[in-house]
Amino acid sequence: EKLNRNSYDFMNVDLTDESKVFQIIKDFNPDSICHLAAQAGVRYSLEKPHNYIDNNIKVTMNILEASRKCGVNDIVFASTSSVYGLNTNLPFSEDLKIDSTISTYSSTKYCCELLLHTYSNIYGIRARILRFFTVYGPWGRPDMAFFNFTHAILNREKIQIYNNGEMKRDFTYVSDIVDGFILALKSKQDFEIFNLGSGKFTNLMDFIGVIEEELGITADKEFLPLQSGDVISTCADITKARKELGYRPKVGIKEGISNFISWYKRYNQIK
Repeated sequence: EKLNRNSYDFMNVDLTDESKVFQIIKDFNPDSICHLAAQAGVRYSLEKPHNYIDNNIKVTMNILEASRKCGVNDIVFASTSSVYGLNTNLPFSEDLKIDSTISTYSSTKYCCELLLHTYSNIYGIRARILRFFTVYGPWGRPDMAFFNFTHAILNREKIQIYNNGEMKRDFTYVSDIVDGFILALKSKQDFEIFNLGSGKFTNLMDFIGVIEEELGITADKEFLPLQSGDVISTCADITKARKELGYRPKVGIKEGISNFISWYKRYNQIK
């Protein structure tokens, strides 16, 4: 079904308010809940850890408790590749042991995964957990690296590159994430974890190089040490999502960055 501007109701609510979350779920009585609400960002989580406890763990508990009380038994949850932490077994598969998270953000997201498993096991709430890998594209958070790079390059400002550029990421275009999410929403598993990524890694310097190429500007680069909470390499094993969901990422780095730059210029009225 094609959605339009009139096909949803928007409510501006603080999800840490347990009674409001309960009332919304009770009144709306949804068939499924798509839980993408979280406090994101690795570095900020080290500065403001309590925000992440409230906005990730407490919010997820509020949603689970309201679901249990209202008889909603289907949740799709947006998690993160950050839960893999210091794992070096690339590509990351869903059955890797999770015991080396290195940021408050990733620790709280993994805690949410465990809460979902608990409620699935005890109360029969169906849950699909989707671990997103470095999502990029239009309408992303302005504090994300590719936004910062683009803004700085256009303004002839220096860009900061950590670990001296020796970083690899599984960059995943937002439309591929949306496709995977919808596939998970339609799937019938009782409880399952899926990686949503491109299935390949890109060197950070190559990613920046495509941005430079699309903008026609060479960046002024400042190379810095590895930051606390950052992992050096990520790459998703998407075998399981391919097999069980029919997930097929379609958008490569060059097309994805080109789409993003076009949107960025339109949004910011840059010619």
